[in-house]
Amino acid sequence: MKRNINNSAYLGDLLVTGYSVFSRNRSFGSMISKGYSFKATKMEMSLVAESYYATKCAKMINQNYSTRVPIIVAVFSILYLGKNPVKVFKKLVKKLD
Repeated sequence: MKRNINNSAYLGDLLVTGYSVFSRNRSFGSMISKGYSFKATKMEMSLVAESYYATKCAKMINQNYSTRVPIIVAVFSILYLGKNPVKVFKKLVKKLD
């Protein structure tokens, strides 16, 4: 069966996460992209975005099924390995071209 994202029950959550300035995940990602550490971001926000923990879970699932998910690997390396976001995404863009 072909799936259509427009019919997804989660479309609203996806749009809010991506576009709303009130989204914890968007705020979290914005701070991380500016060079804040997870610890500093957590202190600043006072609420933790679930995307931090979801990234680790997605990485573990990826390892169990040996699938290629370069975006998850890139985000994991930024959040958990302390890699520079700009360098990681420049490398990712080259890989995806």
